[in-house]
Amino acid sequence: MTLRIRINDAVKSAMKAKEADRLSTLRMVNAKIKDEDIKARGAGKDEGVSDADLLAHLAKMVKQRHESAKAFDDGGRDEMAAKERAEIAVIEEFLPKQLDDAETAAAIDAAISEVGATSLRDMGKVMGILKTKYTGQLDFGKAGGAIKAKLG
Repeated sequence: MTLRIRINDAVKSAMKAKEADRLSTLRMVNAKIKDEDIKARGAGKDEGVSDADLLAHLAKMVKQRHESAKAFDDGGRDEMAAKERAEIAVIEEFLPKQLDDAETAAAIDAAISEVGATSLRDMGKVMGILKTKYTGQLDFGKAGGAIKAKLG
């Protein structure tokens, strides 16, 4: 089942269950998908955005909400921070399981050996391998730091 179908099914079930907050978040996700489809069609991709690209966009949405929740916490806006965290929980339902630290280190080591990376110049190649294999499962900001530490 494609990601789009899973999200649309979740929208329908949220409507039936009258879960207003969940429905709002799912509709926001659907709007993001439609925006990305429009951009893709403008670039000549008639089929729209792939599931892998959608996973990357969902991961970005989660990251944005984490940053917003932290800002709301810092500003004493606990109710807004809780709303952001609730949206994170809904979006994360559609993302694959995140890799833990040991799995991340193993994935980085495998990508480095696959590419034959020896210096920081090869970092882009390593990140490319990781992005094709682990989109939505890996925090690429943290992975970048780990790769620099290993190659630097």
